Amino acid sequence: MSEARTPALDRAGIAATYELIRPHVRATPVVEANGADFGLARFPIRFKLELLQHAGSFKSRGAFANLALRQVPAAGVVAASGGNHGAAVAYAAKTRSIRARIFVPSVSSPAKRALIESYGAELVVTGERYAEALTGAERAAAETGALQIHAYDQVETMLGQGSVGLEFESQVPELETLFVAVGGGGLIGGIAAWYAGRIHLIGVEPEAAPTLFKALEAGKPVDAEAGGIAADSLAPRQVGQLMFPIAKRYVERVLLVPDTAIRAAQEALWRGLRVVTEPGGAAAFAPLLSGLYNPKPGERVGVLLCGANTTAVDFGR
Repeated sequence: MSEARTPALDRAGIAATYELIRPHVRATPVVEANGADFGLARFPIRFKLELLQHAGSFKSRGAFANLALRQVPAAGVVAASGGNHGAAVAYAAKTRSIRARIFVPSVSSPAKRALIESYGAELVVTGERYAEALTGAERAAAETGALQIHAYDQVETMLGQGSVGLEFESQVPELETLFVAVGGGGLIGGIAAWYAGRIHLIGVEPEAAPTLFKALEAGKPVDAEAGGIAADSLAPRQVGQLMFPIAKRYVERVLLVPDTAIRAAQEALWRGLRVVTEPGGAAAFAPLLSGLYNPKPGERVGVLLCGANTTAVDFGR
């Protein structure tokens, strides 16, 4: 297949891409809970459990979209990742018997590194943060001719991630407000392209990695801090160029949460739902749990739990 087949990044394009990747991804479930389950006021919360996706995160959607819409050379694929995108690309490549080389920074968690290797990909650890791993992947793609699959700043990637919004709307058509964690912005950008302003879309970022928050302040993607407990998934230094105009138009606001609130969200989701999330996967729930955002009476709220690749639970105890 050629790159000319790539559809536009809009509702029609996302729907067309979803039909291509549908046989390869899970339609993840939505669970309804109540704020009272977490010690909050009584109001319904719809959690989309995208952490149950293949390879442990929403990233598999974008990975399969790239393989479906782009020509893969004999040299295979290469990707840079904090961990989840790398695992997704490795998983998708394995299903197609494609060679994969994944670059991750040293901040990438052991759980994510092990998952990447379990799918048979070559793992390269380089630098301390995602930006350095990206440089390594770009160099490898130029030297070998391998197809680089960008974690977020790629139309095909965003088309795949947008299918999360498509599914969520089909499952909860009455949704009014949706909380989505932001790293490079491929996920919220794809979801924003799907909903196109028809809901209140709220981004959530760690205080230690305010990439979209600073971009919206500056009117363009700019460098931001890249730290915190979710640094392996929500700290790319800058949001993508492709997602920014979409976010500027359709993301209502970005809320910043401290690491303590993210950790509390992880613990509360385990107590209240019995689901295990990584820090980045739990971040979207932090504004509700901490009281930073209080829903209006009757407001229909959704939270996307987007990743589960962690070793936080010790099943041997």
